[in-house]
Amino acid sequence: MRGFVPVLLGLALASQGLVAQVPTPASTPKPAACIFCRIVAGQAPSKKVYEDSHVLAFWDIQPRAKVHLLVIPKQHVASLKELDDLSVEARAALLSACVKVAKDQGILDKGFRVITNAGKDANQSVFHLHFHVVGGEQLREDAITKDPAPQP
Repeated sequence: MRGFVPVLLGLALASQGLVAQVPTPASTPKPAACIFCRIVAGQAPSKKVYEDSHVLAFWDIQPRAKVHLLVIPKQHVASLKELDDLSVEARAALLSACVKVAKDQGILDKGFRVITNAGKDANQSVFHLHFHVVGGEQLREDAITKDPAPQP
């Protein structure tokens, strides 16, 4: 009950315009420099293939397979490490969208791969959670083998 009273007081004051509301995870400001947030906002171009209230899917600008799509949450979270900052509905929508775009691109039955990189050591290059949906051709069997070191 202790935490309930300040919440009620805060709601009452906010409804009268007397206090600023504290941002919730869903309304957390998006980094201005995040290219994926700019795509969601319509401020940067993309070749969209799917969109709903939680996610957006579009073609990767540097494809590494015949089909290479990105599926992102519309809410900014930096990586899979922050998955708990997304609603359960948004989490489910991300995975469902991966399957939907694979089906829409005709790669569902022959096979596809869903990949996400979380953090610097995983070579994450855009720090907005995203899933790569790749397929449309025979993919390399072992996607995690380290490339051999260059010979001197």
